[in-house]
Amino acid sequence: MFRNNYDNDAITFSPQGRIFQIEYASEAVKQGSVTVGLCSKTHVVLVALKRNAEDLSSYQKKIINVDTHLGVSLAGLASDARVLTNFMKRQALASKMTYGRPIPVERIVEQIGDRAQTNTQNYSNRPYGVGLLVAGVDDTGPHLFEFQPSGMTQEMVACAIGARSQMARTYLERNLDAFAQCGREGLVTHGLKALKESLNQDKELTVENASVGVVGWSVASGKKGKLEGFKLYDGEEMGPLLGKALEGSGAKTEGETEGEAQTESMDTS
Repeated sequence: MFRNNYDNDAITFSPQGRIFQIEYASEAVKQGSVTVGLCSKTHVVLVALKRNAEDLSSYQKKIINVDTHLGVSLAGLASDARVLTNFMKRQALASKMTYGRPIPVERIVEQIGDRAQTNTQNYSNRPYGVGLLVAGVDDTGPHLFEFQPSGMTQEMVACAIGARSQMARTYLERNLDAFAQCGREGLVTHGLKALKESLNQDKELTVENASVGVVGWSVASGKKGKLEGFKLYDGEEMGPLLGKALEGSGAKTEGETEGEAQTESMDTS
């Protein structure tokens, strides 16, 4: 576990130029459940797979609404994500109170990147053990950013982070050219299909373990229209989305599962 005492803090480099605590934080992101983000010319979509610690517990919330034009999905330590999203909410509110306008997406991403990087310069702090996908729209259009525990941020067209995310990234790479022209429903469909690629063979997407967040601009007569505020689909709201996106793919909603059970019982009787 210990690397010759070079992993006791987040400010000491090893002889190979590595900071092991950052690598440990990145490993926490890889252990988190997968989340997928996609961006087109008009919309940004976040799709996440939720986990529950045990059968008696509820599913962990994976997508968080920061502002009317901004939301994030997480992979890693949810407690660290809560600290960062609360900071983002304060910055978004400060922008509205000071400047009378929503904070630009790139600016707020840079702020959380700077906050995370500062933790690698102070002996008493540790890196945030969470990765974020930040989706938002501003005057320059829709944006999707990836945040890493090291403080590095980068804008993406499509991205997947978390456990087994490589399978989702492979799907995204295969269909990359189609995303730019996709509308709201098209992006959601691609996102859910990419998420399904990352599942184990014995699991499937349901209304309980999947959630979707969407934000973008409405399009009227080929021109940018009104802002469609960040909308989170969770629980029973996921039923129609799963039905449309994964029709014929083997995914079942809760209603479909109950209907099959009733049919079997009628056949038995």
